[in-house]
Amino acid sequence: MSTQAINRFKVDLRELQFVLFEHFKLGDLLGKGRFENWGVDEVKMVMGELARFSRETLGPINAIGDRTGCKIVDGRVITPPGFKEAWDKLFEEGWKTLAAPAEEGGQGAPFALVALSEEMFSGANCAFNMYPGLAYGAAELIHEFGTEGQKKAFLPHIYNGRWAGTMCLTEPQAGSDVGLARSSAVKNPDGTYAIRGTKIFISGGDQDLTENVIHLVLARIEGAPPGTKGLSLFIVPRIRVNDDGGLGELNDVAVASIEHKMGINGSATCVLSFGENGQCVGELVGGVENAGMAQMFRMMNRARIGVGLQGVGIMSTAYLNALEYARDRKQGAHITRWKDPTAPRASILEHADVRRMLLEMKAKVEGTRALVIKLTLHEDLTRSLRGVDDEKAAYHFGQVELLTPLVKSYASDQAFRVAELAVQVYGGAGYTQDYPVEQYCRDAKIFSIYEGTNHIQAMDLVGRKLGQNGGRHTQEFLGDIQSFIDAHREHPTLKDAVRVLAEAHEAVGGTVMRLLGWFQSGQIQLVPLASNRFLEMMSELAVAWLLLQAASVAEAALPGVSADHPDHAFYEGKRHTAIFFAKNILPGVVHKAQVLTEGDTSAIDIPDAAFATV
Repeated sequence: MSTQAINRFKVDLRELQFVLFEHFKLGDLLGKGRFENWGVDEVKMVMGELARFSRETLGPINAIGDRTGCKIVDGRVITPPGFKEAWDKLFEEGWKTLAAPAEEGGQGAPFALVALSEEMFSGANCAFNMYPGLAYGAAELIHEFGTEGQKKAFLPHIYNGRWAGTMCLTEPQAGSDVGLARSSAVKNPDGTYAIRGTKIFISGGDQDLTENVIHLVLARIEGAPPGTKGLSLFIVPRIRVNDDGGLGELNDVAVASIEHKMGINGSATCVLSFGENGQCVGELVGGVENAGMAQMFRMMNRARIGVGLQGVGIMSTAYLNALEYARDRKQGAHITRWKDPTAPRASILEHADVRRMLLEMKAKVEGTRALVIKLTLHEDLTRSLRGVDDEKAAYHFGQVELLTPLVKSYASDQAFRVAELAVQVYGGAGYTQDYPVEQYCRDAKIFSIYEGTNHIQAMDLVGRKLGQNGGRHTQEFLGDIQSFIDAHREHPTLKDAVRVLAEAHEAVGGTVMRLLGWFQSGQIQLVPLASNRFLEMMSELAVAWLLLQAASVAEAALPGVSADHPDHAFYEGKRHTAIFFAKNILPGVVHKAQVLTEGDTSAIDIPDAAFATV
């Protein structure tokens, strides 16, 4: 294929097992209820096979996809070499049906395990994994909101990999302001709709991996209200589907162009034209008009969690690659012999600043992964408890709602920063294509932009999520952290770090009240200035809490492990990682709270002309 067909993906399965079984006690959910067919051994076996598939199938074509990119030939998108073979293997081995309902031929796995599968696939080949990720998202939406006929017509083919799916929201004149969408839908005599419009930035908008693509398209029916309330959602296949389930004629969906991007080059980002010839037909999802945004939010929220997982996947493999390079690369003498010209060259892992960068990377990777898995377990518990204990189910659902913008934003921001640190660890070598971290850095930048920019996530958190259910979800989140603080104030090795956590917890709680005060006092112009900073504060508080929680679990396990066992160093690593984050990153939460207290409006007050004279 190419000399670049080499796997650079790395994964630490011991760390993933710790997160699932020691930290978050997934085993307590297995073997009963909706997960009665899953046990600890089955989950570990699947994790090992997911890592194998990621290394053997997806990793070797990652750089190839980046260098080759996608192209249009005769109106169709051609994906990079190896992508079609990887797609077929993905579905042959059943990896995309892990979480699918049993009635749809799926395996009904815990969402926490599915999250780690998505992390591995994205870390191995983020661009490739966008195709099946969007397809599965489309299937979930149809499963949730579609009619029985729509489920029967589309779901089996998406689940078996014959068809793919997309989400089509953005338009040239609208951008993130979806309410300005101009795509139109006119009802036909047979109950279908004639669709017309242009959508941009459509990931996986076309490809040569499947025989059909099922587009989920937001459009406005004639006479519908303006803004987002008047948008409806339509199922628009690239090729029409006959009544007998077979494929019919083309559906007047054209690829106008593909974007040439900074990263994720193996993922086709398309401009799509619907109905240029007046022949594009769509079905109204669920037969319900003007419900498009509510329906699409189902897919968007799942996609936002998926972006967080992309971030964790990229930052994890970037960190592990940088760690391997630091162990092997010899340069300079150790600081204790820096004046001795005869001193042997040390590995750069022995240099203090390299160790600082690597420990920061490790802390952000493990803490952000814990944040994602915390959310997924809230999701699993929501599903398991509905109809059994609705009060507890409501608590867990509320935490999913609250944590989603944190997962999307913090993981995506830190993926880019961790990848940038990885390049720094490599030095000049990291800036070259001989090593994978420059691609990780480029690929990761999109994460903070798509599926709702991180500022949109921050405004969603501050403007909507903090006050949901009378602020109860936020109170429960802060209450959970307070309970940990109360229980660990005198921990033998962690008490100093817990003290810093308590200070950050107080700062976040106080800032919540300040934000609410701004809303109530009419100082709303301060909110968008502060929202991103607050989201970062809340995320860092959550990550510090979970790292210290993991460290407390590791500290409890240490006495039972001999000093020469690999787990001894592993558990010690948990302690040092948590303390590093608490003492080096977490104090910034208090500082940010102080900055917000000042209520500086310089960014608002500066005249437009004062930004520059050009």
